[in-house]
Amino acid sequence: MKARFLLLAAVFVVLQLPAQTGGRYIEVRGTAEMEIVPDEIHYLIEIREYFEEEFDGRSKPEDYRTKVPLARIEQGLRQALDEAGIPEESVRMQDVGDYWRRQGQDFLVSKKFDVTLTDFRQIDEILKRVDTKGIHAMHIGELVSKDMLAWHRKGKVEALKAAREKAEYLVEALGKRLGGVVRIVEEGDGAGASFAQSNVLASEVASFDSFRIIRRTYSMLVRFEIAD
Repeated sequence: MKARFLLLAAVFVVLQLPAQTGGRYIEVRGTAEMEIVPDEIHYLIEIREYFEEEFDGRSKPEDYRTKVPLARIEQGLRQALDEAGIPEESVRMQDVGDYWRRQGQDFLVSKKFDVTLTDFRQIDEILKRVDTKGIHAMHIGELVSKDMLAWHRKGKVEALKAAREKAEYLVEALGKRLGGVVRIVEEGDGAGASFAQSNVLASEVASFDSFRIIRRTYSMLVRFEIAD
């Protein structure tokens, strides 16, 4: 598991408190961005029946006759996954449906699979072996880190550290000292989270491999006293 933090610019406000509050304060927003390399990748594959005539380069849709059944396409997909080193228990059926075609033509049955991977290079191995004629779509789904709770905690701590660091040098620039903490406001829990993902073609796997990450941004609004 890998992660790195980017400490972002803090937004601050210095205010004079009313006399009864007994002092002045500085309010600082500390932000930390975390980038995590996932240890579980869900690769979604949808297969669909097709007609052999679709690929002969001559036939028109109204001439399609020889349907390739879904069972044969699924058998070929599972064989390709096995040859790519994907264990059978990592392949889970997600959905089955019909594809509507023009009136008078047969429905085409489709099936979706969720394939759990541990390395993006496994996608390249799948693409080398799969028969794409029966593949309707392939793309990266959810990216998962088993240690996400620990990274949540780390992100919040780093955001607090960023807020204190900003407040210290800003107050010191005014010839003052930073006092105690008056208030801490947690602004969301990993707000702005996003998964880096896209449809994947064979030629794209290597070039996009380093960009497959989970991003989380943490923000803490902290108020400190200003001491003389």
